[in-house]
Amino acid sequence: MVLEVPITHPDVPRLAELGLRWHAVPVISNMRLRIGGMDYPLAPFNGWYMGTEIGARNFVDEDRYNLLPAIAACLRLDTSSESTLCRDRALVELNVAVLHSFEAAGVRISDHHEESRRFLAHLAKEERQGRTVPADWSWIVPPLSGGITPVFHRYYDNVDQRPNFYPRQ
Repeated sequence: MVLEVPITHPDVPRLAELGLRWHAVPVISNMRLRIGGMDYPLAPFNGWYMGTEIGARNFVDEDRYNLLPAIAACLRLDTSSESTLCRDRALVELNVAVLHSFEAAGVRISDHHEESRRFLAHLAKEERQGRTVPADWSWIVPPLSGGITPVFHRYYDNVDQRPNFYPRQ
């Protein structure tokens, strides 16, 4: 049994007609955990979603669900040229729908602005203790509105630290 959240929009009822839904809890089970030189291939873990993981990646990447054309049509956007910014507008409204839907279902989710602030607060605490925080910029900067989040205009050392999870090879 997997809890799924039906995706609806607070102002666009037509979006619900697409029948979109997403599982409530992200569970990762295809990575190996390396500790002390040993690999543990069966080390599943979970957390909670940041809205853009679903609304700006999973639902819209062309090699995943590629839903931006359907969302734009549902919103009745002018798709005659890129200069109408129809994909951008559809992307924002889909992310509004994801956050709205999870909150309406009582399922924990966070937005990319809040998580950017949380990451910088964590970074500041670690730096006050004389520790550096390695990070992959492409994972820290969200795929929606990245330039207006406080994590965008910073650089991070992308250092491999262990213990850590790695993709299976």
